[in-house]
Amino acid sequence: MAEIATFEPGGYRYIRGPFQYSGGVAAEPGFAIERVRFTRPVALDEGFKRIEAHLDGIGRPYTAFCACELRSPEPFSEQGFVDFNRVYVGTLERWGLFADDENPVARSNVCPEIGRPAGPSFHAFSYTVPASDASPPSFVIAGSAEVPEGPGTYAERIIRRGDNSADAMREKALYVLDTMESRMSALDAAWKTSTATHAYTVHDLHPFLADEIVARGAAALGLTWFYARPPVAGLDYEMDVRGVYTEHIVKA
Repeated sequence: MAEIATFEPGGYRYIRGPFQYSGGVAAEPGFAIERVRFTRPVALDEGFKRIEAHLDGIGRPYTAFCACELRSPEPFSEQGFVDFNRVYVGTLERWGLFADDENPVARSNVCPEIGRPAGPSFHAFSYTVPASDASPPSFVIAGSAEVPEGPGTYAERIIRRGDNSADAMREKALYVLDTMESRMSALDAAWKTSTATHAYTVHDLHPFLADEIVARGAAALGLTWFYARPPVAGLDYEMDVRGVYTEHIVKA
């Protein structure tokens, strides 16, 4: 059962997760989530500066930052992923978002197979703004791959690790789709209230596209497939989903 907490300084609630990210966020009444996407990936340090400047420019505190989408050059080892995440949350701590290993910010972090960035970079970010009570509810679900949360290493928990057969990919995708639905349900959201769905894999998703993704309503507005790998070596399939009604594209 997902545990929900409210991050009052940001105007949103979130699904509690590991220290590096939350399972998803939803705007509280009186707020809405907006998204900014860069025209190309922006290096992590510069991206944080760009986010600060954007929030300063619209008069929002840094605690309004609620989700981001990262791009990395290649999948991390397990220890490399921990090391990167400790650097990443350092800025969130300075912004007043992260404390005592509690992190309200949702996140996806994937690795393009072609056209890789030189280092970890921002693809997009989201934040809350004041909104009327008549605004539609908005949410962002964090990326999830085929690895149940719990004790043990990634290698011990990855579903059908090392198997990229059509049957294995279907099983991996089913787990991820169920995770998306569980997280949305916890935040009172659903496929029918989503505005965008992303899939991240370098493997063929066509064998389960129609009967597993489209049939359940996950692609009612289309599906964006990124030819990319999840962030930890050994993972094969990841998705995220959002319901965000105001989006901006800015030049990198």
